[in-house]
Amino acid sequence: MYFKSVIRRNPETARYEGYYRLVESYRNVSGRICHRPLLTIGFLPYEVEKLNDIRRILTDRLNRTPNVFEQGDEEAVRWADIYWQQLVESGKIDVSDRAYEEKKRMVNIDELLLKDGREAGAEWMCYQGMEQLRFREKLEEMGWEEEQIRLAFTQIISRAVYPHSELRTTRWIQENSAVCEITGYPMEKITKDKLYQSALDLYRVKDRLEAHLSKRTNELFDLQDKIILYDLTNTYFEGEKKGSNLARFGRSKEKRSDARLIVPALVVNAEGFIKYSDVFEGNMSDSSSLPGIIDRIRVRTAESQCRAIVVLDAGIATEENLALIRANGYDYVCVSRTKIKDYAIGPEGKVCKVNTKNDETVTLERVQSAGMTDYLLKISSPGKALKEGSMKNQFESRFLQEIEKIRQSLEKKHGVKKIDKVHQRIGRAIEKYPSAARFYSIEVRSEQDTATEIILTKKENSIEAEERLGVYFIRTSLKTEGEETLWIIYNTIREVESAFRCLKTDLDLRPVYHKNDDATLAHLYLGLLAYSLVNTIRYQLKAKGIHHDWQEIVRITNTQKVVTTYGKNNFGETIYVRRCTDPNEKVKTIYQALGYRNYPFVKRKSVVHKSEFKKNQFSGFQQINDG
Repeated sequence: MYFKSVIRRNPETARYEGYYRLVESYRNVSGRICHRPLLTIGFLPYEVEKLNDIRRILTDRLNRTPNVFEQGDEEAVRWADIYWQQLVESGKIDVSDRAYEEKKRMVNIDELLLKDGREAGAEWMCYQGMEQLRFREKLEEMGWEEEQIRLAFTQIISRAVYPHSELRTTRWIQENSAVCEITGYPMEKITKDKLYQSALDLYRVKDRLEAHLSKRTNELFDLQDKIILYDLTNTYFEGEKKGSNLARFGRSKEKRSDARLIVPALVVNAEGFIKYSDVFEGNMSDSSSLPGIIDRIRVRTAESQCRAIVVLDAGIATEENLALIRANGYDYVCVSRTKIKDYAIGPEGKVCKVNTKNDETVTLERVQSAGMTDYLLKISSPGKALKEGSMKNQFESRFLQEIEKIRQSLEKKHGVKKIDKVHQRIGRAIEKYPSAARFYSIEVRSEQDTATEIILTKKENSIEAEERLGVYFIRTSLKTEGEETLWIIYNTIREVESAFRCLKTDLDLRPVYHKNDDATLAHLYLGLLAYSLVNTIRYQLKAKGIHHDWQEIVRITNTQKVVTTYGKNNFGETIYVRRCTDPNEKVKTIYQALGYRNYPFVKRKSVVHKSEFKKNQFSGFQQINDG
């Protein structure tokens, strides 16, 4: 506020003098500075120099600012008291505590700044998923300290949202993410070594955590574990890994024959939740891994007394493993490792047709085979036949091209003609394309150790092979009459395939860069913990019709940010307000489907006071709603 004057004729003195009003300035909705009169003073009965002292006294009272200087002019104080009383009685100023607090929140909109924006949506969603799994209660039960628990939460959420190395994760936490604000772990303590150690700590309690998560997900979603899925995959290392007891050369599913491998194995239920996990050496074959797993499956499944069904891939379903499954009280469903040739249609002669998700019609037919007591189901898939036919034609074409090169060499002047060399070349072609070579007989004619002609004849069994394209057989120890039911049970194997796909792509489980085996096992298990969290969220979303992949869910939810807004009020104080942005409609839909809350916190406010001697130079204030 300040005094404003105009020149008028004073009737008492008959002279032109200043006629004063007490005025305040404000900025209207258009941003224009306007003036509002508060009090009419009139002609002054005192010296005009006292106005500055009166204005300062009134302003300090209104702003509740203590005056550090002594009030030397008693007359200025007396007139300030009179004007203050008139202002209060006329209602021109509001001296209530509420008005004072609102005034403190008035900041200069021209100097309003935003800073430290961080991603928060995916982190907040994952944090609530961790609470839903009662992860904190289990760690507290095992004697973990609060700071350890918060770091573990930070570690697992980071792996789910930003699956990269510990070094890159550290930079992401410090520069991009609000995960530490959500978990409560001090961000300044985050280092790659702390993340390494946290992963090792989590791996040391692997068995207890797996048992807890297995039981908790069953309770949470009322699951019975009637179907158990078992499969293996492998992932490769970058680096030599010479001193490793786990890294071995083997058959890489990523075609990385140059790299050493490690073999993770998963036991999951039909909903994709992990029951048990293990890690084998890189040269472990699929079929030899089951004996080490079978005794632990029952412990990780539900406590119900139902006879569980183990669903296996063909690579694991050897006769020895199937007998082992039966001996441990399970039923099994698997694909026959060999194509059954001698079979007959079942006595009822029933043919069942089902439609897949790809709008493909698959034919199911029960058959019988001599010497086999299992229930057999013949599957005829047009899509599989098309794929196998395309691969067969491609390999056959390449094989014939190789033989044609050898034949043309016999006619060239300096071509390979010696009989032993020709046989070597043919042998290499057969070794390279065995699936195509088995349908052909090759005769090499020669004269005096010199090959003169190559005769290629197609065998009759090639016609039978074409007829068997797209046909495979499911075998089971179940004594069921429902072809479609058995088909549905077998197709749950897609869940374990989906789990491995999520681990390798969404959670960046490959390749492995760690040098020692302990760090490797901790890295793999951290990925499995993140997968348990991801599957918990996706399972609930799929039940509500939201079928996004995990990367898309992270992209959508990370449109929600945490931002700090700050500016100076008319007391010269800097006000910091840290708030989470409102979730957009897509994010709200996800939160509602999960039953999660929309915000990690409403606001966090702090005030930095100005120096008492610093002059306030801000005008034109507008209010920030911080609550």
